[in-house]
Amino acid sequence: MPTLLLVDGSSYLYRAFHALPDLRNGAGEPTGAIRGVLSMLRRLEAEYAAEYRACVFDAKGKTFRDDWYPEYKSHRPPMPDDLRAQIEPLHQAVQAEGWPLLSVEGVEADDVIGTLTRQAAERGWQVVISTGDKDLTQLVRPGVRWVNTMNEEVLDEAGVTAKFGVPPERIVDYLALVGDTVDNVPGVEKCGPKTAVKWLTEYGTLDDLVANADKVGGKVGENLRRHLDFLPLGRKLVTVATDVELPVQLEDLPAREDDKAALRALYERFEFRTWLKDLDGAPVGAALAAIRDADPAPADEIAGEPAPTERHYTTILDWPTFDAWLAKIDAAELTAFDTETTSLDPMAARLVGMSFSIVPGEAAYLPLAHRGAEAPEQLPLDEVLAKLKPWLESDAKPKVGQNLKYDAHVLANHGIHLGGIAHDTLLQSYVLESDKSHDMDSLARRHLGLTTIPYTEVCGKGAKQIGFDEVAVERATEYAAEDADVTLRLHRKLWPQVEREARLAALYRDIELPTLAVLLEMECNGVLIDPFLLAGHSEELGRRLHELEREAHELAGQPFNLGSPKQLGEILFGKLGLPVVKKTATGQPSTDEEVLEKLAEDYPLPKLLLEHRGLAKLKSTYADKLPRMVNAKTGRVHTSFSQATAVTGRLASSEPNLQNIPIRTAEGRRIRAAFIAPRGHHIVSADYSQIELRIMAHLSDDARLLEAFAHGEDVHRATAAEVFGSTPAEVSSEQRRYAKVINFGLIYGMSAHGLAKNLGIDRAAAQGWIDRYFARYPGVAAYMDRTRAEARERGYVETVFGRRLYLPEIRASQAGRRQAAERAAINAPMQGTAADLIKKAMIATSAWLKDKRLQSRLILQVHDELVLEVPDAELDLIRQELPALMGGVAALKVPLLVEVGAGANWDEAH
Repeated sequence: MPTLLLVDGSSYLYRAFHALPDLRNGAGEPTGAIRGVLSMLRRLEAEYAAEYRACVFDAKGKTFRDDWYPEYKSHRPPMPDDLRAQIEPLHQAVQAEGWPLLSVEGVEADDVIGTLTRQAAERGWQVVISTGDKDLTQLVRPGVRWVNTMNEEVLDEAGVTAKFGVPPERIVDYLALVGDTVDNVPGVEKCGPKTAVKWLTEYGTLDDLVANADKVGGKVGENLRRHLDFLPLGRKLVTVATDVELPVQLEDLPAREDDKAALRALYERFEFRTWLKDLDGAPVGAALAAIRDADPAPADEIAGEPAPTERHYTTILDWPTFDAWLAKIDAAELTAFDTETTSLDPMAARLVGMSFSIVPGEAAYLPLAHRGAEAPEQLPLDEVLAKLKPWLESDAKPKVGQNLKYDAHVLANHGIHLGGIAHDTLLQSYVLESDKSHDMDSLARRHLGLTTIPYTEVCGKGAKQIGFDEVAVERATEYAAEDADVTLRLHRKLWPQVEREARLAALYRDIELPTLAVLLEMECNGVLIDPFLLAGHSEELGRRLHELEREAHELAGQPFNLGSPKQLGEILFGKLGLPVVKKTATGQPSTDEEVLEKLAEDYPLPKLLLEHRGLAKLKSTYADKLPRMVNAKTGRVHTSFSQATAVTGRLASSEPNLQNIPIRTAEGRRIRAAFIAPRGHHIVSADYSQIELRIMAHLSDDARLLEAFAHGEDVHRATAAEVFGSTPAEVSSEQRRYAKVINFGLIYGMSAHGLAKNLGIDRAAAQGWIDRYFARYPGVAAYMDRTRAEARERGYVETVFGRRLYLPEIRASQAGRRQAAERAAINAPMQGTAADLIKKAMIATSAWLKDKRLQSRLILQVHDELVLEVPDAELDLIRQELPALMGGVAALKVPLLVEVGAGANWDEAH
């Protein structure tokens, strides 16, 4: 799916101006803000590859917020002349560097970013918002991240909750309470972040708090009641608009090619000499200095070891040079290895070249498929691969790479099985610092103090981007050899840190590296789908959507566009007179999903609209898209699994994402039913049962919980019996449901308010049940207290297998942020241990299948489930052996129960 990169240019501008010294060119013109913003943009571009992007600045003049509240931002001093003088040339430079620039009159940059984010998210795009403005965290949702380039902070939904103590959807309520001094929006007097989080945790939303304002005691309660009249306006002021009219569409924002002539004029005028050299195509390493203009720290000082003073990069274009390098890598204790290819799709990529390094500062690039009139004669691909194949496939020739799973895929496309995968710097970084970025550019900057050559500097960007096989071989050598060189240096920096921690080394060696090999197999295996079933399902969904649209028109009394928030608002609130639940920043009644869900409790049209939205997403994301993703060569769908995405260790699936197929509805289950077994085979699903509750029992050592699992009891029924003071036989279905919510809710840090809302009971009753739960399971309460204390002391928690989950907010002075981190501290060891267990199960299952020389094969991993494709002749054996095999991968204090099902398709296997 495409990625949209949105930069808050106004935020960048002010931060750069105030952070950098008073830099000027020879003519006395100020240059610091220009230099700083361009440096941050270049760094961001190197870290986040994006097909679409925009740099957004505030427009001159008033906005709609000034009309609402004349005091809005009125306290801000006039813009300094030196800053004002840099705005126009900065705009020119941003556009010359290929960034679409937006500045929309009457609205703020935040509102433009908010609207673009909503539009992109509705299409299923990934969105990265780069800013230092905390207000924009309200836009974070699945697929939308908030990035602060100044401190490399990256926040997803969990990150926002951990940082502020409230989730993204409550940030507006939080800001309305604490106020925004930057924008001169007053909050409740004496209500700081701690109090705001406390109130929102207890009451849920600002509206609920207002409804219960008379119950809030103390002086701050009086202040709240005195501020009630302003709160609605305050909330409007801090709400980022997501429905403003824009002069562009998303398709108008592709990454563009640099305007070198314009850049040259600007660089010469402002005397950015290093960037000017880069523009002129200086030799190896000059392109790396772009950001060092603003950050000149020597690489060797940052790396902690002497950096090579010179780089010796060789291009292998003849057999003597090839033979010499083959002898070097054949004799080396470890070789850094990398491939350059024709595509990012691992199933389609073909080799363009390979690079090698065995000594820091020395590397070689072997071009094999560069084309063009000026491309030199290269060694023949087939002959080279024949000579390299013994080394490439040898387990006795250790290799290190950055994301070697991809390189192994590429070689497999040429009939070569990559052996000797000894190390992977991507996984070393992931084991050491799961909460950081793990791409090579970020690692080089963070650990070596180096700024590597960005891919876009070699291949361009936007519509004019060329393939790597079109890059001049001399330039390709600089880029590709650097990759191998830097990978080797990163390994020398990272591996000693992993190795000196025995549990981290075991995690890396025994779980992550073997998982890499299993994922490679699974991705190559792919999964068979029934495109005809999906086509039929798509047609049925289309008819149902048409029917829902007709019913919506009847309920509305007129036709309207169901996808238009404006028309929908006019129908719901103008014509039908439904109650307004909340408003957008521009003062219009909101029609977002939360509003529709609330209205759907009492009105038919909102309920119908929610159904329409759900089915439309199901149709476009799965029924229509999956058949287009079938690989023409294999006839299968091949997802890509990422090991280094989730901080808990869970795997992530993409292109397509097969881990989020909805299964709660019949329509969703029909999607899963389209994942089929070939003739003569079955789909087998093996799923750990209640794995996180079992891990809780193991970690807490609670006697009653251990006993329930040891005797194979229904743990929810057992919990209900304990909490409600009855025997298991006397527990009603309703009581069991309550116990299930309590069991899982406490794992995820659910408060009494959350439990009350989930079960539809009052808060006092919910708190009473939680108290009784902890009284009956004291080991769980002790575990939670112990974990919070250990997390505060160490700054991280660990899984059973030593995976570290860092909690940067665990010592935060703000109570809400600290409490959110404490909740994460309790849950993370369970999620992380579950992730480690399923990886161990994958490794054990793959090894067993090979050892027994079975034809069964792993094809998917989804959360706590493994999915296999099994020949009918092996079905009984798999069903018999797999539970014990998966259940035996770790010796916990409770048995690991594995449920196995089989069927003609994935849905039947459940």
